[in-house]
Amino acid sequence: MTIKCNKCKHDAIIFQKYSGMHLCKKHFSEDVERKIKLTIRKHYSVKRNETIVVGLSGGKDSSTTLYILNKIFGERPDIKIVGLAIDEGIEGYRPNTIQSARELTDRLGVELIVRSFKDEYDTTMDEIAPKKREKGACSYCGVLRKSLLNKVALELGASKLAIGHNLDDEAQTILLNHLKGDVARMVRLAPPKELEGLVLRMKPLRQVPEKEVALYAYLHDLPLGFGGCPYAHEAMRREIRVMLNDFEVKHPGTKYALLSGFDKLSGILGKEFPQVGLSKCSICGQACTEDVCQACKLLGRNQ
Repeated sequence: MTIKCNKCKHDAIIFQKYSGMHLCKKHFSEDVERKIKLTIRKHYSVKRNETIVVGLSGGKDSSTTLYILNKIFGERPDIKIVGLAIDEGIEGYRPNTIQSARELTDRLGVELIVRSFKDEYDTTMDEIAPKKREKGACSYCGVLRKSLLNKVALELGASKLAIGHNLDDEAQTILLNHLKGDVARMVRLAPPKELEGLVLRMKPLRQVPEKEVALYAYLHDLPLGFGGCPYAHEAMRREIRVMLNDFEVKHPGTKYALLSGFDKLSGILGKEFPQVGLSKCSICGQACTEDVCQACKLLGRNQ
């Protein structure tokens, strides 16, 4: 006997333990899109004549982000949406996902720009990874990727830079910073403010669980990007992910509770630990909080 959707008489395709709802394809898709629209209205209000750059990896999260933003704003002549893919130089992994990104943008009629670590930094992750280094590969990749995304978004005159961080990503980062005692970094997780030199980052999927993003992508024939990065095993985040997933099974709603609690605390934290003003990196000119940005420090660049 099939289980019916709680909102209609069609067969359910998912049971949300945290909400107690069985949902069919139609009402599940509407639920995901509702959460995303609510997040945008609450934290990332889109005004007239904006350019939104979407960091597009070719996986389920960024593909869903682009697809839904295009669905919401694609018909508006005053809103421009651009896909931006970063090639970190990881053989056997990144070329396939960039091809997926290209196929999706062609299908949606969205412009795609591809930039690489090799052209920007004269190195690749495959060259960085084997070297003796103090930090994990993910730290290098994350900092360099974030810096390049911001640089290109600035060049394009973007008002917002959309990234595909889902509920799981947000909950993992919040817990990770708690365990590290990194309050300053936690403050920067709060819904962002406009800062000169940094394109405002928006996270439309921050209220959508990863499994629901994957199901939405599957139902709408979007790239799923199965097969993880070969360097991901070095990250502490992987252990946090396993821990949180275990808690979510035993205590449904744990991830939402972490995010909700953080959102309530973020205003208080922001007052106690105000973000310092930004200056320009003396080497590359990118916005940063010190004389030299983190990207240039990791690359060992000298003045």
